Amino acid sequence: MNKDQVKGATKQAAGKVQEGVGKMVGSRTQEAKGLGKQAAGKAQKTAGDVKEAVKDSTTTTRRH
Repeated sequence: MNKDQVKGATKQAAGKVQEGVGKMVGSRTQEAKGLGKQAAGKAQKTAGDVKEAVKDSTTTTRRH
């Protein structure tokens, strides 16, 4: 697991919390910010997943 995967997952979780708080207090702005944070986190995690896959494939290729 690399730092982008961890940071992305953390952003997603924080966004989920922010969205939930926004719903509880009736703030569409906070809901929207939470959804935005989740999307940014998902993108960062996906970038980390790609980096990890590339690293794994090059490691596997070098062994053969």
